[in-house]
Amino acid sequence: MTFFRVAVATLISVTLASYVHAQDITLTSQDGKVEVTGNLLSFDGEFYRVDTQFGELTVDGSGVTCEGPACPNLTDFVAEVRFSGSSVMAEKVLPALIVGFAQQEGMSATPQRLDSGAFTYELHQTGRNAPLGRFYFAPNNTGSGFADLIADKTDIVMALREIRPSEQEAAQTAGLGDLADARRSRVIALDALVPIVARENPARQISPAELVRVFSGEIQNWSELGGPDAPVSLHLPDAGSGLAQGIEDRLLAPAQSTLAEGIVRHTRSSDLVRAVADDPFAIGIASHAEVGPTRGLPLTGGCGHALTTTRQSIKTEDYPLTSPMFLYLPEIRLPRIARQFLAYSQSAEAQMAIRDAGFVDQEPETMRIGLQGDRLANAVVSGSAEVGLEELQRMIDTLRPQSRLSLSFRFEAGSSRPDAQSRSNIRQLAHALETGAIDARKLTFVGFSDGDGAASSNARIALLRAKTVRNAVLSAVETAIPDSVEIAVDAFGEAMPMACDDTDWGRKVNRRVEVWVQ
Repeated sequence: MTFFRVAVATLISVTLASYVHAQDITLTSQDGKVEVTGNLLSFDGEFYRVDTQFGELTVDGSGVTCEGPACPNLTDFVAEVRFSGSSVMAEKVLPALIVGFAQQEGMSATPQRLDSGAFTYELHQTGRNAPLGRFYFAPNNTGSGFADLIADKTDIVMALREIRPSEQEAAQTAGLGDLADARRSRVIALDALVPIVARENPARQISPAELVRVFSGEIQNWSELGGPDAPVSLHLPDAGSGLAQGIEDRLLAPAQSTLAEGIVRHTRSSDLVRAVADDPFAIGIASHAEVGPTRGLPLTGGCGHALTTTRQSIKTEDYPLTSPMFLYLPEIRLPRIARQFLAYSQSAEAQMAIRDAGFVDQEPETMRIGLQGDRLANAVVSGSAEVGLEELQRMIDTLRPQSRLSLSFRFEAGSSRPDAQSRSNIRQLAHALETGAIDARKLTFVGFSDGDGAASSNARIALLRAKTVRNAVLSAVETAIPDSVEIAVDAFGEAMPMACDDTDWGRKVNRRVEVWVQ
């Protein structure tokens, strides 16, 4: 009876997408030899989840008939999925993806406002009365999204930051799996944390260390930053927002600092940007996508390297305060339409929808070495003494006929584990290679390091990282890479620094694996 599959719910993921009042049902196999009776807990259009005398069972609906008052209407079944978390993602990013997905599948997407700011999107197909799917959205903030998931009030979390250890532990305790596992999240768009000031503010750049001192309250007057004698007015998003929590996790926590008292908080990003734009002595941290009438400050260090937010610097993670937008998926079975939507969110068509919505997409781009003058200048100025001109010449000769791919790989602090954006890039590159989306006959993983330690040792470490990333990408390939594509590795250690090595953030930016194609 291969058509009739039953599994204990603790061993096989189950859906929480569509709930009904628990009532008696009887599921019978098509030959009548197997019968399951119990209370229906949920049905996702494919699988029944039943509370029986043997415990919770998951039953494949394709091999059974259902009898009883709780049996769903299979003809007009509507798959339902609940999203909770970041309001920016709920109101700007996900709607763009839903509309694009509906158009690709020949459906229409109809929004409808509910009470308390919630809303739905219904997906309709011509000739069918009931919608095929209904996506519920509860826009609030990232922290509330994780709380809703743990409380069984949502199916998917929209997050502007990575899951925190306490949230990860609570989710595991609730039986939702390890949400820190790379398979339990999807990066759907990219953003960045940007320090902003009014256009008339004389400040032209700021270092991450100064930024920490400003928002921790250690620096309270612009004169300490080379500006006028005026108090600094601080503005941040609401404390529960993923953007604000990302600032604490990414900027202050590594420096063992906490936020100052008296910071003006804003529920809406547009209000924060407007307040900073109207105050020449204010400074805030905002999303790259919502800088608006303010001016973003480049990040700099003691050695003079300055890093600005551009589409390419965010894609490559050369800008250190990138902020991926995540969908976190618990270890449950989602309805087919939800799985199809998640697959679409990683497609090339979805990347265009993301860009049209004003955010940074993940579509790979190529950059010729001739367009990277600042990087080459940094290599000559900062690297020649330690690395040697011969190695610099080898690097230039090696990279000149190639183009850099925007998919780069960086690592978590004090770890060889790729960071969140890089883990997404591994899947992106593997998929691009097996589908032939990257038109190249040679692809080289090139390792770089910081300048902390001997140049020869750093070169060996950089080569090891390049091999590790290469292996991770090849392991993620599900089918095969065309035989015409040559995969190679190389390393140049500390030869091309992106940032100053005198800070932790600068060293993290410099420790990277780039991908070059020919």
